[in-house]
Amino acid sequence: MEDDDIVPCLKCDVEMDLQGPNDATLNKWAADALRRLADSLEKNELESGHHDLKDSVGKTIGTVYVDYYGHDEAI
Repeated sequence: MEDDDIVPCLKCDVEMDLQGPNDATLNKWAADALRRLADSLEKNELESGHHDLKDSVGKTIGTVYVDYYGHDEAI
């Protein structure tokens, strides 16, 4: 099978556990963390595997699992 027959795929699972004073603050913190994650993905900074998800001060608030893989177009 040639590489042209392989479709690149990405699986990305995110889990966060936040505690804060109110829903609005928790939503902002989660959105900020997801923006940082999106920037890292866009810059190709993450390899396949598990990575800590951090808040704006570097505290771990969750994990992200990234898996780059490919499959046959016929699937």
